[in-house]
Amino acid sequence: MEKHFKSYLNIIEKESNGISVSIKETVNQLIPKYIKKFSFREHITGLLLGNVQSGKTSQVFGIISSSADEGFEIFIFLTTDNTYLHKQTLARAISCFDTFTVCGEDDELRFLNSNMRKPVIVVIKKNTKVLNKWKNIISSSKFCDGRSLFIIDDEGDAASLNTKINTGAQSVINARLDSIRNIAKSSIYLQVTATPQPLLLQAVNTQWRPKFVYYFPPGKGYLGGNFFYTDPPSPCIKLTNENELDELRSDGLISEGLKASLLTFLTVSSHVMLKDELKACNFLVHPSVRIADHNAIAQKIGGCLNDLLVAVQENKMRDLLKSTWQDLNTTKKNLISFDEAYNFIIEALDKQKIKIFILNSTGSSTIECSKGINIIIGGNSLGRGVTFPSLQTVYYCRTAKIPQADTFWQHSRMFGYDRDPELIRIFIPPSLFKLFTELNNGNSALIGQITADNNSSNISLLYPPGINPTRMNVVDRGVLGMIVGGVNRFPNFPRRKNVDKIDEMLENYNENDTHIITLNGVINILEKFESESKNDWSSQAFINCIKALKTNDAEDKAFLIARRNRSISKGTGTLLSPDDRAIGDSIKNYTVLTLYRINGEAEKGWDGNPLWIPNIKLPEGKNFYRAD
Repeated sequence: MEKHFKSYLNIIEKESNGISVSIKETVNQLIPKYIKKFSFREHITGLLLGNVQSGKTSQVFGIISSSADEGFEIFIFLTTDNTYLHKQTLARAISCFDTFTVCGEDDELRFLNSNMRKPVIVVIKKNTKVLNKWKNIISSSKFCDGRSLFIIDDEGDAASLNTKINTGAQSVINARLDSIRNIAKSSIYLQVTATPQPLLLQAVNTQWRPKFVYYFPPGKGYLGGNFFYTDPPSPCIKLTNENELDELRSDGLISEGLKASLLTFLTVSSHVMLKDELKACNFLVHPSVRIADHNAIAQKIGGCLNDLLVAVQENKMRDLLKSTWQDLNTTKKNLISFDEAYNFIIEALDKQKIKIFILNSTGSSTIECSKGINIIIGGNSLGRGVTFPSLQTVYYCRTAKIPQADTFWQHSRMFGYDRDPELIRIFIPPSLFKLFTELNNGNSALIGQITADNNSSNISLLYPPGINPTRMNVVDRGVLGMIVGGVNRFPNFPRRKNVDKIDEMLENYNENDTHIITLNGVINILEKFESESKNDWSSQAFINCIKALKTNDAEDKAFLIARRNRSISKGTGTLLSPDDRAIGDSIKNYTVLTLYRINGEAEKGWDGNPLWIPNIKLPEGKNFYRAD
């Protein structure tokens, strides 16, 4: 019987983006593998991975409703400690779950009076007081006696993890979540995110490392990293000066890049509101984390709007808008005429229809951007789960000394379904465009590994130097491993194994040449090697790195050097000859696998039998992260 799932689908199918097909696929893949087989006698953790703003909430609602059909009765939906996002999620839950009792943070009486006549879902923030309150309510209700808990941790990589893991202590939110999980004798804890880096870097033996991972691809019409961050840049990318943030912090006029983005937004608004007949058009300005910057930039944008109104009166406005309209006309078919756009903008300026919102800890806690012409300015509040409909223009210049991949990727609020690919424009400096292009490559490599193998233990995170995968205070440094590209690595304590097989594999590779092989060829060779000590050299770790390269759309190419009849002492701490090291060092952008067949003389410390020893050098400019 699929009462709850069918009811949810009937509601969701009324939406116009066709996401119900994707939801059915997720449920059909995930429920039989992990929910139907749940023993109701254990605590397990899983991960639902999607792209930024690709419909994760709709997907997880499908999982909730289908899990209710499988016997789960109590669901806790955790949101970030963001009032706007919590209200957004609660409203969606109320509209989608007509066969459930839906409770918000202040609905303890509704929860208690439900008496479990219907499945219950409680939507609460990851806030210390809120979590403690609901832990006590659920525990005292005795509803979990004989029942399992199903906990959904939206943005499960944020706030939930132990920020004191390297001090031997436990952070408060992490402890609260542990206590809620342990109310019941069994539970499923489903982490949901687009940035799983810190989750995949948790120690394998902890409850915070997912035991299974399911990735759902975005639906039709989704614009994501592969649309925006291409090489060469997409026409939607407009490169600004590197120092625009410094200009915006000065007492001078508005910067050229921000002014150009504002003019673009106004022109796009005219088309969206008049020709497409949409109710809203939004512009996101993300300059930094500093509240002072948000306020100053809001004032500069307000001043620029006033200056544009003066330009209208002085008959200078047409010249300002002309190049903007021409740029949009190169990508947008049937763009609104210049005169129509011009007249619309004049009216919008004259009647003050353009609204400016500051969204941060001291600004608006909620904003109304589902209608009208809106400019939203902020920093951290513009990330993680907050959705801006009809977002067509983005100005971004936020920087960091050492950027974190997950944090910056969550800033990609331009990703989504209701963006017009022919009208959207991103204004960004070249260094940040390069950063996001590299982050997109790393994200593609991660997704490729997950789709190839849903086991989270075989995943390596791939990033260039200067980018951390996540904040390091939630990762146990004792289990974190990093393999740096461009460095030669070989086992000091190689195990004599598969000598005849390796002889056969390498019989066609002569001594004098450097040979080109495939990445799969590297994997096949590495599988034949072992070290006597796991801490010395792990062939599996390097195989995982090669798999990460493969899924990163890297060229399917590596270099192989095979040397035979070598007389080298055991434990010398060196392997390569100066000539072979020089050959390998000259190859910077590809993996180099050098194999030495050692004679294995007893007087050299070996057992008197020959063996092969591998040396691998991964491409320069790439770092690989994993947790043991």
